[in-house]
Amino acid sequence: MADTYLKLVNAQPLDRVAKAAGLPRPVPLRRYVSGEPLVPGPVLVLGSSPGTQAVASILLEWNLDVRRHLRPKEKFGAAVVILDELRDPAQLSGAFLELGSVLRQLRPGGRVITISRPTAGATAPQTAAARHAVDGALRSLAKELRGGATANGILLGDDVQTDASGVGAALEFLLSGKSAYVDGQFITIGTSAGTQARRRSAPLAGRTAVVTGAARGIGAEIVRVLHRDGAHIIAVDVPAAGEQLAAVANGVGGTALQVDVTAPDAAGRILRHAATRYGSLDIMVHNAGITRDRLLANMDPARWNSVLAVNLESQLRINEELLASGDFSSAGSIVCLASTSGIAGNRGQTNYAASKAGVIGMVRATADALGGSARSINAVAPGFIETDMTAKIPFATREVARRLSSLQQGGLPVDVAEAVAFLASAGSAGVNGQVLRVCGQNLVGA
Repeated sequence: MADTYLKLVNAQPLDRVAKAAGLPRPVPLRRYVSGEPLVPGPVLVLGSSPGTQAVASILLEWNLDVRRHLRPKEKFGAAVVILDELRDPAQLSGAFLELGSVLRQLRPGGRVITISRPTAGATAPQTAAARHAVDGALRSLAKELRGGATANGILLGDDVQTDASGVGAALEFLLSGKSAYVDGQFITIGTSAGTQARRRSAPLAGRTAVVTGAARGIGAEIVRVLHRDGAHIIAVDVPAAGEQLAAVANGVGGTALQVDVTAPDAAGRILRHAATRYGSLDIMVHNAGITRDRLLANMDPARWNSVLAVNLESQLRINEELLASGDFSSAGSIVCLASTSGIAGNRGQTNYAASKAGVIGMVRATADALGGSARSINAVAPGFIETDMTAKIPFATREVARRLSSLQQGGLPVDVAEAVAFLASAGSAGVNGQVLRVCGQNLVGA
């Protein structure tokens, strides 16, 4: 459903009225368009560690205009702040205050990215304090930016350096329009696994992907984005959605498979289909999901059990067979759809929130079990996304939900799909057990 308010406050004369009244003034976000520049202007690289030059070299290889300092009034498209050797809070001021002095020169749709290390790897209290301070500073900065600009962070495992391939993949995603609705979030690169840090027009070329719940909405958009990035597509949905499913699959030259994911033989049918048509399966996207909302006092077993069966139990069962099968690639990627409801809860959604929180727990535990292999599993947690489901929310509630994020608007299905495609790519192999929120820094949870 279109956001009429967003259109009105960006059109004359209502834009001036909204400004004078102090009303929220969301702007259209910079999203990915083939052929457009990765960044709308020069990239400012700040930092003093040896890793700073490694990051600058990656950006120069992409033919970006890289600067270490800006001229007065010069506009820039992104800033990358390198903090990989933080050991004391006193070291924070240099890079952050320099960034603050030029923030008014950031172009609309610009990006700010920090590269630092997680608190978990610190042994000294000073180091832990400095590392976690980046978390608070980055999330606060994301709430200060305007004009559709975003701020996100990359966290490096203790053995990961700034020239690791995964850093390049995360940088490309966060700098580009593909991360339009990702704001105030951190992506952890736990290992140096992955392909080289070079931009590719078809990062999923030669890989086969299954997308469940593919007949409509977010699932259909995931199909289109994965296909755009080069993947062979197997679109999966229930038989009742067969006509729509066929249209989605035919639209990308893929195949349609009518399967109820809760069926005991669902995993076997998916694996056999992939092996027969394409030789193996490389990417599994668990998108199928349902809602059956009721206050817990009014909840009945059918509503509770059906939501858990589709949203969580089916994923557990399919993953178990997938990971035990020789038809699933030794470098395979699993991406699961969670939700911000599973992080912060939501009134009337105890069943749905339980299922999505369960997905997060499953992802983290499975990632631990995959440690040391080339396989990965991650989750994407959407916030308020403009879909047929959210269009049914009462008008006032829907408007409030749209304005509660730092970007003051709902996301689009393509925003979720772009995050899925990033986590499914070989370049993100070092990302494992993560939950990437696509919520515009919605004011729920952490």
